Amino acid sequence: KLLQFKAQLGGDEGKHVFVLKTAKGTRDYNPKQMAIREKVFNIIISCFKRHGAETIDTPVFELKETLTGKYGEDSKLIYDLKDQGGELLSLRYDLTVPFARYLAMNKITNIKRYHIAKVYRRDNPAMTRGRYREFYQCDFDIAGQYDAMIPDAECLKIVYEILNELDLGDFHIKVNDRRILDGMFAVCGVPDEKFRTICSTVDKLDKMAWEDVKKEMVNEKGLSEDVANRIGEYVSMQGGQDLAEQLLQDPKLSQNKQACAGLTDMKLLFSYLELFQVTDKVVFDLSLARGLDYYTGVIYEAILSQTIPAPAEQNGADEAAVSVGSVAGGGRYDGLVGMFDPKGRKVPCVGVSIGIERIFSIMEQKAETSSEKVRTTETQVLVASAQKNLLEERLKLTSELWNTGIKAEVLYKKNPKLLSQLQHCEETGIPLVAILGEQELKDGVVKLRNVASREEVDVPRADLS
Repeated sequence: KLLQFKAQLGGDEGKHVFVLKTAKGTRDYNPKQMAIREKVFNIIISCFKRHGAETIDTPVFELKETLTGKYGEDSKLIYDLKDQGGELLSLRYDLTVPFARYLAMNKITNIKRYHIAKVYRRDNPAMTRGRYREFYQCDFDIAGQYDAMIPDAECLKIVYEILNELDLGDFHIKVNDRRILDGMFAVCGVPDEKFRTICSTVDKLDKMAWEDVKKEMVNEKGLSEDVANRIGEYVSMQGGQDLAEQLLQDPKLSQNKQACAGLTDMKLLFSYLELFQVTDKVVFDLSLARGLDYYTGVIYEAILSQTIPAPAEQNGADEAAVSVGSVAGGGRYDGLVGMFDPKGRKVPCVGVSIGIERIFSIMEQKAETSSEKVRTTETQVLVASAQKNLLEERLKLTSELWNTGIKAEVLYKKNPKLLSQLQHCEETGIPLVAILGEQELKDGVVKLRNVASREEVDVPRADLS
């Protein structure tokens, strides 16, 4: 049978070479990248904790039904798992819908929580821009019935603090409100049933020119040229509290109840942002749409102003410099929890998601161009010996250090040369060496050497820790 099979294969057997690679849109992280990532996570988590958040975790896959109908046009990007003859499951697309499911299932009416975990999207990944099919999201959300705009302002303050602390360069935060958008669409003459799909088109204004967006509205979405032009007038407007006041006087918008409610809240939001001292970076921008269906009120997005150079191996003309774009986004979604509650009880929520992968991309590129070495271990001291036959003594001392909580290492060789022990410290950034020799053992001391300055000092063994 094997011979028959071989004959069927013909002359091609053994030519199929299995290529070792990660799946499309995914990546490995080496120790240096992990060290940078840990630093970023620590900054973000300490900010969330400073604002009084607790944390939760949810399963990486959900019932397919839980995720269906929550993401508008992006639903096609959800990864469905193969039917295993049981429940139909999908990988989570974000952390917000699972959070809403968690609240409804556990009948929780107020919580301030953060959640950092991987999500999955069948996107066409642009790896240089920090877009992947598997990536981390860092979410902070406030659920509960509170007075208008106070939690919303805190979410914007959090984005501001994190981006400042990460020191990624200049940024600005665009804000808008779904009610203002819907009111604007209504007074411009967009039919009700087209609000969401036109919203998705407006959302592309950060990537496409107005002319192209207008073409899509007219040719693909079936709007009249007139209506599209009216939308064009509004979406070019930017400002602050002054713009909200101006639009409340707008002859068309002021007639729309929804838009008025949104604009009044926008004024209130800016007054709180002033108290939080973040208005220098926040812009009220009527073109901001955020494509997701579940937003009901304020929406926002943080944009980095800089571009980052593309990695050397992708030096196509179009990849000369990569605009990073949005590094955080979020908004208010008051109806999502109600979708899961059997009695339709609503829990108002507002939250923000930090685009951690894009931030990693920038931090990694900054580390590559900087002369500063990234340490991937935290070892404080290497236990070394200057002579032969001191392995037992080295192990004994290393153990003593470990027992007192000191981060210590020892080379796995019986008789390593002193030079190679010192070289190991220089390569890995270990700042101190504890050197043992016959004389030191006799005197009950350890020679402590500073690797950078090469200063040495004898320390009584009992005082070493």
